[in-house]
Amino acid sequence: MTSRFTAYGIVVFLIVTVSLTATVGAAGLDVPEISKGIAGHAKQTISITAGPSGMPNGFTLWWADGVTYASLGGEWPDAPVPGMGYAVFDGTPTLNTFGGQYTSFKLGPQETILIEIGDLRDESGVSGTDAELQYDRHYFFVAFANNTRGVPASSRSATVSAQTTQSTNCTYTQGFWKNHKDVWPVQSLQLGGVTYTKQELCDILDKSVKGNGLVSLAHQLIAAKLNLANGATSPAAEATVLDADAIIGALLVPPVGAGYVHPSLTSGLTQTLDDFNNGVIGPGHCGSVPAEQKTWGHVKSLFR
Repeated sequence: MTSRFTAYGIVVFLIVTVSLTATVGAAGLDVPEISKGIAGHAKQTISITAGPSGMPNGFTLWWADGVTYASLGGEWPDAPVPGMGYAVFDGTPTLNTFGGQYTSFKLGPQETILIEIGDLRDESGVSGTDAELQYDRHYFFVAFANNTRGVPASSRSATVSAQTTQSTNCTYTQGFWKNHKDVWPVQSLQLGGVTYTKQELCDILDKSVKGNGLVSLAHQLIAAKLNLANGATSPAAEATVLDADAIIGALLVPPVGAGYVHPSLTSGLTQTLDDFNNGVIGPGHCGSVPAEQKTWGHVKSLFR
């Protein structure tokens, strides 16, 4: 995710998408179909299917939690208001490509793509609100095809709703660990064959991906290792951690070093670790606040 993002996306939205919102509802591109997929602790998968005219300039998605949506009377405004989120998908994804099957947000007729709202911070080809979703909260989503070459944007799709998962009996996301450094269960971690201090790990979490698959993989790997050190367990995640370490090897992750890996080589592992961190896979367990103290038996079990 690039510097085009702001906390609520309001200023950027007015500059980037005024031509989009001005034509919503006018005769133009066909209306896309959307449906909900798997929910996580801080993200929601949404399926977008283009109409017969396709979405040659991508699409835009708006969302709001239940309180905000209710305050709007169950009707979407002409443009996002404070409390709403939005994202304009008009480029090339490199993070959530689901095994490399998605190469562009610009869709042909009846083409379908999966996107993950709440997991856009490290994604490319998209601008807007990049914050994680809140746990155990009801959200509403709506989409429309962006205007293109004088053809108006489509009308809005039907609205779908979904619920994110609870915070208990789950792992924590990279956003949580990034913003709660005081409860980390360890003071250093090994990524690949290199050991990093807590400060270096924090610097990595703050680093923008900018098309570097090594950075996006490191973001999720740090969170996964913190979750495992904090007591969460998952055979699938543990195997993926080993594969991720093998890919990283002796590379130094930016900004500590200048290592680089193409996103196509890391996207699958990054996706699995992200699903683990979000509680989508694995029986990961966490309390409302991670415990700072561990028993000696638990610490020994991490290294057996």
